Amino acid sequence: MASSAAHASKFARFLNSETGPKTVHFWAPVFKWSLVIAGISDIQRPVEKLSGTQQIALFCTGAIWTRWAGFVIKPRNVLLASVNFFLGGVAGYQLIRIVQFRRNEGDTPGQVFDYILNGAKEPVAPIENKSD
Repeated sequence: MASSAAHASKFARFLNSETGPKTVHFWAPVFKWSLVIAGISDIQRPVEKLSGTQQIALFCTGAIWTRWAGFVIKPRNVLLASVNFFLGGVAGYQLIRIVQFRRNEGDTPGQVFDYILNGAKEPVAPIENKSD
């Protein structure tokens, strides 16, 4: 009976904690895992269809919030830190895929950087000169 009381108290402490399931500090990271899952599923996507700016934003978000949630903000939110760590890791991997693809296509580092920030350059259709 004492062990069940200990489990009940641990569960009650978790339930009522500052980062427990009764707070946004629990549910926001839980829903943020959907971004990590989407990023993992994008590993199957062709590199040409990935957005470089989106991956940079996700990488920066993951890096910044891992530090803040894990070390700066009180109460420390390990769930938020972990989801952001994986978010940054998945986005970093996608950025590496983009860079390797563009380098294999023969791009210079400057062209790779431009591609990540601006995407592929659309071919410009020639302007027809009509003299009427």
